[in-house]
Amino acid sequence: MAHNTIGEIIYDTCNIIWKLFANIHMPFPTTDMFYKIAQDFETLWNFPNCVGCIGLAKYKFIAIDVGGYGRQSDSGVFTACNIYEHLEGNTFNLPPKKTLPHSTFPMPFVLLGDQGYPLKEYLMRPYPFDNNLDKTKEIFNYRLSHARRMIECTFGILVSKWRCLKTKIQIDPNNVDTIIKSIHLIHNIIIDQEGVDESLISKINQNVTNPDLVHSNASRRNNRSKQEAYKIRD
Repeated sequence: MAHNTIGEIIYDTCNIIWKLFANIHMPFPTTDMFYKIAQDFETLWNFPNCVGCIGLAKYKFIAIDVGGYGRQSDSGVFTACNIYEHLEGNTFNLPPKKTLPHSTFPMPFVLLGDQGYPLKEYLMRPYPFDNNLDKTKEIFNYRLSHARRMIECTFGILVSKWRCLKTKIQIDPNNVDTIIKSIHLIHNIIIDQEGVDESLISKINQNVTNPDLVHSNASRRNNRSKQEAYKIRD
């Protein structure tokens, strides 16, 4: 069988998988879904009002946007994606504000990101790492960075199943997008059907470097944070 024919079979199969199963295993998030995710994050990581880490929660992908180029910054990729448009337009079904434990002030539900992302009312990132942080800010950074370890674990699971992600995929970019979307969807399908392999997570955790403890200067100058977002983080 010719290579071109094999390729067409693969692409058609990926498209069919996405068409049939995306609404089941990666549906557009609902408010009830976010409430459940927030409960898990508070229980597991002691981080209330958190609905995920830029697109994933509990080792599954909530929503994905593919097609960004590697040379772009994290912030550049994020602000160019559909998820960002939904968040900015308040159409992502985030729950209404809720008071935090031991507080009387209602606070928004948020996603978590590293310092490469813009600080937003719906997106928290760590305080800049220096020796002048007070204890409260150090605790915030600690909890945020540990909650974000789920990102590394989730992608670790993904790569362990799909070794093609460890190398360059030398095919047409449009077809790459189709394959990547299907891989993420199949990842969710497997977890929905079989659960999470705890032994694999334990193994991956041993090799995870805390992403927020790396001092990086990438894309800092472009992160213009709103005053309201600063108040929420503080």
